[in-house]
Amino acid sequence: MGDPCGIGPEIVAMQWLAGEAPGAVVIGSAAVMRRAVAALAGRHPAAARLQVWAVRSDARPAPPGAGAEGAESPVVLPVWEPAGLPSGLDALPWGQVQADAGAAAALCVREGAGLVQQGLALALVTAPLHKESLSLAGEPFPGHTELLQALATPAGQPLVPVRMMLANHELRTVLVSIHVSLRQALDAVNVANVLSTVRITHQSFVKMGFECPRIAVAGLNPHAGEGGLFGDEELSVIIPALEAARAEGIDVTGPLAPDTVFMRARHAPPDHPGEFDVVVAMYHDQGLIPVKYLGVAHGVNVTLGLPFVRTSPDHGTAFDLAGSGKADPSSLTEAMHLARQLAAAV
Repeated sequence: MGDPCGIGPEIVAMQWLAGEAPGAVVIGSAAVMRRAVAALAGRHPAAARLQVWAVRSDARPAPPGAGAEGAESPVVLPVWEPAGLPSGLDALPWGQVQADAGAAAALCVREGAGLVQQGLALALVTAPLHKESLSLAGEPFPGHTELLQALATPAGQPLVPVRMMLANHELRTVLVSIHVSLRQALDAVNVANVLSTVRITHQSFVKMGFECPRIAVAGLNPHAGEGGLFGDEELSVIIPALEAARAEGIDVTGPLAPDTVFMRARHAPPDHPGEFDVVVAMYHDQGLIPVKYLGVAHGVNVTLGLPFVRTSPDHGTAFDLAGSGKADPSSLTEAMHLARQLAAAV
């Protein structure tokens, strides 16, 4: 359900309202989801048909029955409630950072990941959480990706290498580093990290059905360093990493000028077929700005490298819209569609 104080519960409820969630279940608080349904009712009269069904791992009551004679049948919205959810979540103010909201969001992610790892679900789709709320709750992870990475790593083992991919219908980008400062992101551009990112990208795309994925790699510096005139990271780090990847049979091109590589990879047929299937970007904003510029409504965040499928919308909690019923559910809808496709492919 995401952060209970953000738009997550509302856009989740909209999936059931639009018929986009066959076979799905919400991991969250039934009370929070009822509040979200009530918030939608003012702008979406059909939301009155949504009936929240609380499902627990230790007790499964019968779902709501049919409506009154002559009335439309209810749309059942099943909510799996993890043990240990903080109380009073539905009374928290909309649009505010709250420790209990962060704790609940993290608990739901852990529960959802556990269900997928146990084989009780095919994929995990996460609604937006708020990083400040996570921190206030004492969570050591800055976001979904890092939390899921830890959950996917066996005890006592090095962290499973994962990468963030943001994708829409026209462009896909994978990031070498994610939620760190720009200074830390620059330090993260080393041979091991770049090579690992290219490997994870190649392996993930092969699993998705790409026989020989065409991977482009953006340079770090303007004009990809211009032969060392504007920085030597391309010569000392990126090129050696790409040479090692090619030696493994990976189809990778670069480093390419970061101000044009995304345009070259953009797939907008019939007039503009992309030269590449995906672009590896050196840091968060370098890769995410071009994808989001093409339209947040269609962007999807995918965590590559996990032993299960995880997607999410490419936007945040939108506290300014929370509780208004005005949030656009399109990105979450795309995330659900892609999760089904990826689960079927693997």
